[in-house]
Amino acid sequence: MAMLYLYFFFVLLVVGAPIVFVMLLAPAMALVIEGNFRFLNLLVQRLFAGMDSFPLMALPFFILAGDLMTAGGVTQRIVRFAETFVAHRRAGLGQVSVTSSIMLAGGSGSAVADASALGGVMIPGMHQAGYSKSFSAAITAASAVLASIIPPSGLMILYAFIMNVSVAAMFAASIVPGLIIGFGLMFVVAIVARFRSFPDPSPRASWRECWEAGKDALLPMLTPIILIGGIVGGVFTPTEGAAVAAFYALLLGLFVTREIKFSDLPDLFRAAALRSAVVLLLVGAAVAFASVVSLKGTPQMISGFVLGLTEDPLTLFFCVVAFLFVIGTIMDAGPAILILGPILAPVLTGVGVDPIHFAVVMCIVLILGLITPPLGLVLFVVSGISGERIERISWDLIPYFLFEVAVVAALVYFPELVLWLPRMLGYV
Repeated sequence: MAMLYLYFFFVLLVVGAPIVFVMLLAPAMALVIEGNFRFLNLLVQRLFAGMDSFPLMALPFFILAGDLMTAGGVTQRIVRFAETFVAHRRAGLGQVSVTSSIMLAGGSGSAVADASALGGVMIPGMHQAGYSKSFSAAITAASAVLASIIPPSGLMILYAFIMNVSVAAMFAASIVPGLIIGFGLMFVVAIVARFRSFPDPSPRASWRECWEAGKDALLPMLTPIILIGGIVGGVFTPTEGAAVAAFYALLLGLFVTREIKFSDLPDLFRAAALRSAVVLLLVGAAVAFASVVSLKGTPQMISGFVLGLTEDPLTLFFCVVAFLFVIGTIMDAGPAILILGPILAPVLTGVGVDPIHFAVVMCIVLILGLITPPLGLVLFVVSGISGERIERISWDLIPYFLFEVAVVAALVYFPELVLWLPRMLGYV
């Protein structure tokens, strides 16, 4: 009977019920059958307590900041700036896509938002330049995940909230892995270009063109510097930093790029509010679900089972990572983090893995699930923009995905890749 709620959970998941209802109905049904009616009140209390959190206010502000940057034309300016640096190389527009994702990641905080904003600019442009739709969509998807890895990352804020770890530490720890993936993808594009026929690269940009593009992109690219510098420097909290990012994006769109009109603001605020409501309800449901998981002693049972397989921390870590890769193919990253974080984190930290190390690796693995079928949300976004079938995109995505998997393996095997920067900053 202790695992009854998990049976209901998987049944509801298989029949296609929305995840928020799965996380609320499964434990509720189990509690009713077991006769534990007094714990139903706990479920409702935890649902509202999960949404009533000051740190969690960062998510709506980051969502709003991403929408304002997209509406304000920031994406186009960053793409033009990236073109002046790498468009003259072989497979130049593929390099531009990756470079733009690195630059844009510090503002959006969402891989899906980055794929939508950048894909809308890059995929049609690459196709017109002679690149195949599948390659254009694949490299856009592969690089879009950087928005959820390089801070600020909405998914890492979720993990930090659920597991009570430092948001600033997670942000610092994810910078090096994000940059390794970003610059590594550029290297993979260069290798792929040797074996495929791509259009001739553009002429090298003049210094004047670089200067003009740099001036247009300078203020937008200050967003991550202001945000991360303020958080790491202790000027403001992550929640306050999210509000600063949204306000800065608003100023850019209204007075610098002038692509946002005051009449546009109600629609932008309304869209951000609706998306925020969905995310916050999901978080509240996850907190309620996690309270039942703890009540039933599920983490202890799973910990005992896993430790019975192996007690070697490194082997255990790799086993958990393999499990998370499988989960990432069938479950969205947000719910997976909210559900599995409270179950798996105690197991790994119990055998000596640093909490921040595991947190960042877990988030990155599940973020990569956004580009793996059948449930990869980023794949659906780029497929919709390009008009190409997901199967074709997935085939072209293989070399980039395999490289990202190799980076994850390196992060597990070499913890300093994750922990060096937060340790230097005094977070670990």
